[in-house]
Amino acid sequence: SFLVTCLFAEFDDAAHLLAANPDATTISIDEPAEAHKTQHSRRQEPGREEDDELLGTDDSDKTELLAGQKKSAPFWTFEYYQTFFDVDTYQVLDRIKGSVFPVPGRNFVRLYVRSNPDLYGPFWICATLVFAIAVSGNLSNFFIHLGRPTYHYVPEFRKVSIAATTIYAYAWLVPLALWGFLMWRNSKVMNIVSYSFLEIVCVYGYSLFVYIPTAILWIIPQKVVRWVLMIFSLCLSGSVLVMTFWPAVRDDNRRIALATVGTIVLLHALLSVGCLAYFFDAPEVDFPAPIIPAQNGTTLITKVK
Repeated sequence: SFLVTCLFAEFDDAAHLLAANPDATTISIDEPAEAHKTQHSRRQEPGREEDDELLGTDDSDKTELLAGQKKSAPFWTFEYYQTFFDVDTYQVLDRIKGSVFPVPGRNFVRLYVRSNPDLYGPFWICATLVFAIAVSGNLSNFFIHLGRPTYHYVPEFRKVSIAATTIYAYAWLVPLALWGFLMWRNSKVMNIVSYSFLEIVCVYGYSLFVYIPTAILWIIPQKVVRWVLMIFSLCLSGSVLVMTFWPAVRDDNRRIALATVGTIVLLHALLSVGCLAYFFDAPEVDFPAPIIPAQNGTTLITKVK
């Protein structure tokens, strides 16, 4: 009876509080259970968790977006650009591994870039690739003509500037065009996932890493070996781009989505084929034939191949 009396006393106190403040809100103990049910049912929706993992649209991104809303330094200050290079060695190595060993069905931006996109890795990868292509191209030309009596090796320094213009233009202008296209399609189709310009540059920069060892191996004076290496590198780096940008356009019109991915692969293939054809498979230069005087007063011209 004492317990019943205590319960009635609590109900009395609650009634007095409600009478004193009619606008007070009440909390039902059933609400957490209902919320749990709703959350459980959302987790059970087929394909939802997989899409969130692939596209990066789960709750973890909300935290990243809120973190990105922090006030940043003005763009004319050194601190503004310093944030783009704020990355440690382990992150760079991890992203390089992800670009060299792509996992089917895994998004490169989601796994490696979105937490902290950087320009440090892409900048130095492009710089290293420029010198690897230029130096390897000169060495390849030297080994091809090695042993010819009329050949004199002359370094072609212009290859450095041509390689730098080509690589950096591709690593910046193509991501800029792709970013603008994704922003435009995002305004047309609400379900399209859009990447930031920095994330796209980061993906393109790291995808070029596999061409550094490939350019060194292109010194081998065998065309078949060079083209096999080129196709292998193209498949690796191209798969990184396809697995990254296909989830961003797959909800768009089917023809537009396929055309977008096809254009990305085509431009990537043109870069690979162009570098191999210009720097390594350039046509051989005809050297002037030596003039050998004959004993009867005439001259003989021998053709050197």
